[in-house]
Amino acid sequence: MKRKASAEWQNGLKDGKGTISTDSGVLEKTQYSFSTRFEEGKGTNPEELIAAAHAGCFSMALSGQLGAANLTPERINTTATVTLEKLEGGFEVTEIVLDVTARVPNATQEQFDTAANNAKTGCPISKLFKAKITMNAKLEVAAKA
Repeated sequence: MKRKASAEWQNGLKDGKGTISTDSGVLEKTQYSFSTRFEEGKGTNPEELIAAAHAGCFSMALSGQLGAANLTPERINTTATVTLEKLEGGFEVTEIVLDVTARVPNATQEQFDTAANNAKTGCPISKLFKAKITMNAKLEVAAKA
């Protein structure tokens, strides 16, 4: 399986602008710029897209890990926060924090923690990064009917 996306950039770094598109068409000439990356401009940026990809990949991986333990989640909510820092050698993604809340009927905390940790290390997007990846995972207790 191969997936493709493309980017086009015009002009200089600070005064330029670009667009990002995906073959699926979900993103089509989506705007990004210096201000959307390093300030608060309108549009997206590579780190936001990485965060979205990591949150989505992790959530699916967690569902798979729970399924392997014969557990079916009602829902998994994941937020990935990507930290971009300027270091001596230039800008670098230094950390990704996964904040996860899941409702999984009949799961014990131990089962959930095992599944979450396995998903964190086994998610294909996690495997891409040399950055430190941390996680805060919370199992919600389902209300009794």
